[in-house]
Amino acid sequence: MVDPAEEIRKAREAVTSRAELPGMSLMEHLDELRKRIVRSALFLCIGFLVAYIFHERLYGFVQAPLDRLHIKLNYTHPMDPLNLYLQVSLIGGAILASPFILYQVWLFIAPGLYQKERRFVVPFMGATVGLFLLGAGFGYFYVLPGALKILIIDFGSKFNPMVTIEEYTGFFLSIILGLGISFEMPILIFFLALFGIVSPRFLWKNIRYAILAVFLVAAIITPSPDPWTMCIYAVPMLGLYLVGIGVAWWVHPSRRKAKEAKAS
Repeated sequence: MVDPAEEIRKAREAVTSRAELPGMSLMEHLDELRKRIVRSALFLCIGFLVAYIFHERLYGFVQAPLDRLHIKLNYTHPMDPLNLYLQVSLIGGAILASPFILYQVWLFIAPGLYQKERRFVVPFMGATVGLFLLGAGFGYFYVLPGALKILIIDFGSKFNPMVTIEEYTGFFLSIILGLGISFEMPILIFFLALFGIVSPRFLWKNIRYAILAVFLVAAIITPSPDPWTMCIYAVPMLGLYLVGIGVAWWVHPSRRKAKEAKAS
């Protein structure tokens, strides 16, 4: 038998929850999106200008893995050195501006969240920036030197390396940005679980497909053909997938509703 008091309580909770979410028209959403994009672009420009002041140091940061192998970059087009400075300044500026850009992203999605869900803003920003830097650092200090050693010292030992700016920049960014973005997997799972799109049970049940997908992604973005480098990419991503399952369990609506029901 249905308890009328329980049904009334659930109806009141539903009305209260919906009341927390302010209604916005399509034009208001578009205007809000435009405002956040403009402000994010402004922060990116400021970060780029600040980073360009230190473009020589940033270039030294990019060149350092090759310096350890006593290899200097070459260029085949007069614009290549300038393009390198601009690219490293843009990436450095984006990293500097990332907390401010992420805050704009959060402000855009915040109206669609309940009041109790908006407390995740600080953990969201800290985890997003921290995971990206962790992935980029892992790529810079471990994956990139190892890949250069394998490709240049081992496979290319009988040849004279002539590494160009354009090719090395693409190689460098594919590793640093690829791992930095790959380490954002728990953040993606966080939002998918927060909105009820995936559940911890679904993620655990389909872990075999996740392992296959992780190794496929690792095979695509790995810079060298040997399986060990691919595993270096894949193992941290699998670990982050397991962390994502824990995050999904923490924020999934079913758990929060069960906790609220138990408290009441």
